[in-house]
Amino acid sequence: MARLSGSLHTADDTFRTDVATLLRSTAVQVSLADERSARTGTPPDIVFVDGRADLDESLQAIERLRATYPIAVIFFMAAEANPDLILHAMRAGANEFFAWPPSRSALDQALQRTAARRAASPTSGTESTTLVFFGAKGGAGTTTIAVNCGVDVARLRKRPTLIVDLKPGLGEVTLFLGVRSRYTMLDALDNLHRLDSEFMRELVVKHKSGLEILAGSDLFDRPGGNDSAALEELFRILGRQYEYILVDAGSQMNAPALAGLYTADQIYLIANPDVPSVRNAQRLLDRIGQLGTAGERVRPLLNRAAEPYPIPPAQIEKAIGLSIFQTFLSDYKTVSTALNSGVPLALADNSELAAQFEQFSRKIVDPGGVQALPGKKSSLGLQRLASMW
Repeated sequence: MARLSGSLHTADDTFRTDVATLLRSTAVQVSLADERSARTGTPPDIVFVDGRADLDESLQAIERLRATYPIAVIFFMAAEANPDLILHAMRAGANEFFAWPPSRSALDQALQRTAARRAASPTSGTESTTLVFFGAKGGAGTTTIAVNCGVDVARLRKRPTLIVDLKPGLGEVTLFLGVRSRYTMLDALDNLHRLDSEFMRELVVKHKSGLEILAGSDLFDRPGGNDSAALEELFRILGRQYEYILVDAGSQMNAPALAGLYTADQIYLIANPDVPSVRNAQRLLDRIGQLGTAGERVRPLLNRAAEPYPIPPAQIEKAIGLSIFQTFLSDYKTVSTALNSGVPLALADNSELAAQFEQFSRKIVDPGGVQALPGKKSSLGLQRLASMW
């Protein structure tokens, strides 16, 4: 999915909040920054201009913005639509016109046109995709799936790929990968003003698979609510440096997790086939909807699935109202061995579960092809296993 960058031209904080809320519900992801940040950083793909109050000023602003950002798409928001105003806005340099508030379908269509235009542009850079892994309960296997997916994506794409550990105090990504990092998420948040690619290379630790890791904070109270804006800005910065960003967001609906959900291109909700997981998945999906995040971005994953199922997959799908995107079988011995050794299954194992991780990763980077990597099993059917991990 294309990710677009946007900036706002407005003096109204309510308008700023309302636009951000609208964009969280659209199918095309847009990362917002204020106009000052856009001037000092990478030019935005879209500029949203508030034309509801002072029409003369806003039309002049369109002309200035068109000169400043010649290839940006300008979305003009007016209090009402009339032919003369639409004509004046287009002559000033606006590309899209909306009567405030715009309908979800009209905004979606305009964003899709912008994304298609950006993709066709010869100057467009590498598109970044942010994948957020969120557990329906603690111990659902969120870190295991995120880490193994990250390793496989890094190997398949051989392009800049980063995994971010968002869990305050108890992050385990570096532990699962058998590496140590001198720096953590907090070093990035506290140095956003100089977080260029060179400085970023100092903060991350690189795994032998090619996957880069931004380690979790050692503090239990940070990142917290006061870091929400900085986290969203961090993801915007990372999006200019990495093709894939994988986020282990844990299982708590806290401020760091919300920042990850808001910036996600895909949200993988991980559940087990048991009553607590299914009940939590229902409630989390409702909450994600209330937060304005588009439901099209959510992909349920069923982990630790072994026959006979405590709750059959078809019944889980009916309960949560979504199809299961990928199922991972239950194999406690294999997973615990990989965890204790610090070597992920994607590198050290030839098991059925490793093949399922690979299949899942291929769905992400190459939806049309699911061939196995050399040396791994191609059989992907579920096996009846006694162990439950």
